[in-house]
Amino acid sequence: MNATTDYEIYTLPNGIRIAHKQITHTKVVHCGFILDVGSRDEDTHQQGLAHFWEHMAFKGTTRRKAFHILNRLDSVGGELNAYTTKEKICFYASVLDRHFENALDLLTDITFDSVFPEKQIERERNVILEEMAMYYDSPEDAIQDEFDTVVFGNHPLGKNILGTNESIGSFRREDFRQFIHENVNTEKVVFSCVGNLPAQKVIRMAEKYLKDIPALSGKSKRLPFSHYQPNRLEVCRTLTQAQCAIGRDAYSVRHQRNLPFFMLTNLLGGPGMNTRLNLTLREKYGLVYSVDAEYQSYIDTGLFAIYFGTEPRNLRRAGSYVMKELKKLRETTLGTVQLNRAQEQIMGQLAMSSENNQALMLSMARALLDNYELEDLDTIYKKITAVTSQDLQEIAQEMFQEDDLSMLTYIPD
Repeated sequence: MNATTDYEIYTLPNGIRIAHKQITHTKVVHCGFILDVGSRDEDTHQQGLAHFWEHMAFKGTTRRKAFHILNRLDSVGGELNAYTTKEKICFYASVLDRHFENALDLLTDITFDSVFPEKQIERERNVILEEMAMYYDSPEDAIQDEFDTVVFGNHPLGKNILGTNESIGSFRREDFRQFIHENVNTEKVVFSCVGNLPAQKVIRMAEKYLKDIPALSGKSKRLPFSHYQPNRLEVCRTLTQAQCAIGRDAYSVRHQRNLPFFMLTNLLGGPGMNTRLNLTLREKYGLVYSVDAEYQSYIDTGLFAIYFGTEPRNLRRAGSYVMKELKKLRETTLGTVQLNRAQEQIMGQLAMSSENNQALMLSMARALLDNYELEDLDTIYKKITAVTSQDLQEIAQEMFQEDDLSMLTYIPD
């Protein structure tokens, strides 16, 4: 066992790693399996299969029917959930500490022993098609998915996580088994846990339930993303409000400019009401209800995007104000007071988010899988305060050139 920052790591003989952080002042344990498999690992004919697998994990194992899976933790006030991203699949739970073993047992079962009943596949197929329809009917969500395609094109990162009607309609039991065989490597699986339990107990329980899982050695090779090309696209949709996404590719998860670019994005359109885009588009001109800037990093690239909705007659005007704010960041260095406020704001946000133990549990696993160090707040604060106005301006000049930005617009028909 060895300690990295302030959580402990233990590796089982089959390659599965256990990450645990003890927090003594809580009665709730957050735990889960995070697998380094996502939608970008799908072949063309498998589009949507990773997300479909996430759904099917709850539909039956060799030991449990679907009802018993859903009832196991809910009946004791716990929560069982899952999600799929471009690069990860996660099955996780939150329970009172005395029910930790039940949670670990159940999570192990659904992660490694799903049987994919054919009848349940047919039933869940319809559920996913309804989920896709729901997203399509929500333009704020749909434009985010479609903007991935605008930025990443035909690369796997540009494919919709949910899949297509055709691909979802084609999957059978053997497709799930083949995908797992091709992609799951137990050396790229982490069981992460945050709660008041001592590390020795968590490891002892993990060995009990995980030691007999065979070592899996799926060796799928991710296609790196390169050769970004700006793209502009307008789509007519049955809407009341126009929707717009503006952005481009960005820095990878381990890039040295990852943190300062996150600061710059936060200043531009983060969760605060005082962001530059919100003050301009909403408070000054009343053109939008909300406007957001987001930065998401992947193992080899990233995505920067600005999203807003507005009246169709205001679309061009709102877009021009977005470009003006980007131009200001390129051409004008932040003053000392502005820089200090930006630093204080992001440090406060990080401090509040650090109290979310479920998010911490997931972050510990992602750091192990993506091979970066999960730093404590003091270390992050030092890096934030070391960022200069010149650093931010140089990044803005690299990332916010208007000709390098892609755009997707939904125009009401």
